[in-house]
Amino acid sequence: MSSSSIVYRPYVGEPDLAQVMALVQSELSEPYVIYTFRYFLHQWPHLSYLAYSSESGSNPIGVIVCKQSMHRDTYNRGYIAMLSVDKAWRKRGIASSLVRNSIEAMKDDGVDQIVLETEYDNLAALSLYESLGFIREKRLYRFYLNGKDAFRLVLSIPPDERKPPVTRPSAYRAIQVSDYSDDESDDSVSSR
Repeated sequence: MSSSSIVYRPYVGEPDLAQVMALVQSELSEPYVIYTFRYFLHQWPHLSYLAYSSESGSNPIGVIVCKQSMHRDTYNRGYIAMLSVDKAWRKRGIASSLVRNSIEAMKDDGVDQIVLETEYDNLAALSLYESLGFIREKRLYRFYLNGKDAFRLVLSIPPDERKPPVTRPSAYRAIQVSDYSDDESDDSVSSR
């Protein structure tokens, strides 16, 4: 495995979904349903990345899933929801590269800060994020479904590293919905 090269690419759509779900579900303790994955991946595909090795073929060896939105109408906040690297590929800088790719994508969208939660006893994750500049904001007691506590970590982005937010087209179109009326005398609604 030492001679293989690692390639990183953004999430491209539904063809990636099953592999992202399989990798996250095999490595993380929190059970996520397909709707959770779609919530993140359909709205913010440009913030999520997959890692592949020349030896892994078409199966990703790492994935990061993120989002970005206004927090309390005050500042632009990025969020790292899921980070997973196959156990056989850990300790090679893959997680660090995935996080850096997502941080840069969020900076391109004008993020002010990035937050995440990780289990309080996940020393490898805490070490990784702290090496990238994240600081522990607070401990969240019994945060996970398995009863474990979490630390919320925050990375503040200095103003000189922020870029003006990019307006991206929505992945979904809104449909026009007619007003509802149960008034039988309403002539605007046709009878059945």
